[in-house]
Amino acid sequence: MSNEQLKIGIILGSTRQGRVSPQVGEYIKQVADERGDAAYEIVDIAEYKLPFLGEGTGEEPGLATWNAKLDSLDGFVFIVQEYNHSITGALKNALDSAREAWNNKAAGIVSYGSTGGARAAEHLRGILGELLVADVRVHPTFSLFTDFENYSVFKPADLHKANVNAMLDQVNAWSGALKTLR
Repeated sequence: MSNEQLKIGIILGSTRQGRVSPQVGEYIKQVADERGDAAYEIVDIAEYKLPFLGEGTGEEPGLATWNAKLDSLDGFVFIVQEYNHSITGALKNALDSAREAWNNKAAGIVSYGSTGGARAAEHLRGILGELLVADVRVHPTFSLFTDFENYSVFKPADLHKANVNAMLDQVNAWSGALKTLR
């Protein structure tokens, strides 16, 4: 394996107006960047303007750009918010809009919601397994009641930083190991 730094994408799983996933993603990136062990970047699915799977021609520029971005990454951290006990439709569509670009990579899941987004994270784990993405065990969760001010301003408790770092340790270890398969 080369000495080249791993490239880890922090994928924002919501596209709706007023979303807070950019705040959570920036927090994760800040903690990650302090480590200096990989190249971390925010990947906002809203920027790709992905058509719904099965609609359109399949030639939309966003699809090619999305797949190229995923191909360039060694691993992922998904920022997942819980909607009706599951992931957002936008995230599911983004996952379905690629196939091989996901294969043999690792992912961490960071979730938030009224129950810390745990049910959405569990749904995501099943989808990731089908896409040949190895999800790691450590799973930082944030509560809308205690980690957000007025449910809209992200203010995580300091205790979360250790959990985020433990998740990143696992994502990096697995991403490096799986890189040998690609």
